[in-house]
Amino acid sequence: MAENNSILDKLEGLVSRYEEVGTLITDPNVISDQKRYVKLTKEYKDLGNIMDARKEYMGCLQTVQDAREMLATENDPEIKEMAREELAAAEKHIPEMEEQIKLLLVPADPEDDKNVIMEIRGGTGGDEAALFAGDLFRMYTKYCEMKGWKIAVSSFTEGAAGGFKEIIFSVTGEKVYGTLKYESGVHRVQRVPATETQGRVHTSAATVAVLPEAQEFDVEINEGEIKWDTFRSSGAGGQNVNKVESGVRARYMWKNPHTGETEEILIECTETRDQPKNKERALARLRTFIYDKEHQKYIDDIASRRKTMVSTGDRSAKIRTYNYPQSRITDHRIGYNMQNLPAFVDGNIQDCIDQLTVAENTERMKESEL
Repeated sequence: MAENNSILDKLEGLVSRYEEVGTLITDPNVISDQKRYVKLTKEYKDLGNIMDARKEYMGCLQTVQDAREMLATENDPEIKEMAREELAAAEKHIPEMEEQIKLLLVPADPEDDKNVIMEIRGGTGGDEAALFAGDLFRMYTKYCEMKGWKIAVSSFTEGAAGGFKEIIFSVTGEKVYGTLKYESGVHRVQRVPATETQGRVHTSAATVAVLPEAQEFDVEINEGEIKWDTFRSSGAGGQNVNKVESGVRARYMWKNPHTGETEEILIECTETRDQPKNKERALARLRTFIYDKEHQKYIDDIASRRKTMVSTGDRSAKIRTYNYPQSRITDHRIGYNMQNLPAFVDGNIQDCIDQLTVAENTERMKESEL
C-alpha cells in the first residue's frame, strides 16, 4: 500500500489548492484581471480532473478493503463470490487509475490548449520541395477535417510547378497545439519527382513550424507603432485563396528581450476580402510571432533537459522521412515506422501522434519522478 499512500499524499496536498482556486475565481478583483482569471480558471479545470480521479481512486481502495473484510467474515457463498468479483475488478482498476493520476500530476504544457499558426516552407529540392510542401498542407488539411478543426490560410507563395514555396495558416479547435506540436521540424521526402525523366529517386525537404497562437495578454504590442499598408492581391490558379482582392501588411519594430537588438517584423495577410478581418488576423500573427521569439529561450531550456526532444527544441532537426518507393513513413525521434504511406499522407497521422504523445508523457513522468 506504500505506492497507494504516496499517490494519496500527493493528491491530498492539492485538495486545499483546489478549494482556494475555487474561491479566487469568484473574487471580483481576480475577475477584473483578465490574465490572472484565465490562468486560474484553467488551473481550476485541471485540478477538477485530478479531484475526480482522486474520488474514483479512493473509491477503488475502499472497495478492496470492504471486499477483503467480507471474504474474511462472511459465510454465505454467494456473498463471498460477489466479494471476490468486486475485489478482482477493483484490483485490476487500481494500477490503471494510478497511471492516469501520475499523468494528471505531471505539469501540463500551458500551451497545449491553444490554437496554432502553422508555416510550411519548401526547403532543399526546388520545384519538388514546393510540391512536397503542398502535399504536407493537404495532409494537415485532411487531418484537421477529421478532427473537426478549422483551417484558415493567411498567405502563401506558389511553387513554379505547383505546391507552395511557403504557406501560412491558422488551425482552431480543441487542444490543437498539444496535438500538432509534434509536427515541428524538417520533413524529408524520397521519391521520383514528376519532373525527372530518368526515373531517379531524389531527396527533398520541407520545414514545418507549429506556433502556439498568442492571446492578447501574452505579449505587449504598442498598436500605435504598427505601420499599416494595404495592397491588392491576385494570383493564378483555381484555389479560393487566390481570389482575394485586398490585403494588409503590418510593419513593427520589436526589441528582442534576449539580445536587446531591435528588428523589423513584416506580416502580410490576404486571407479574406474584408480588410478589417485581414488586419485582425495580421495582428494575431504578429502577436504569435513575437510570443514565439520570446518563448524560444524557454523552449530551448526544456529541450536541453530532455534527451529525445520529442516535441520541442531544434526546428532544423529532421523528424520524419516519407519514402515513396518503399511506401514507408519513418519518424526518427521514436523509431516509428508505417508501411502505408498513401493513407498517412491522406491525413491518417493520428497513430504516429499518439505514439509521440506516449513517448513525451513517459519523459515528463521521469522528469517529475512519478
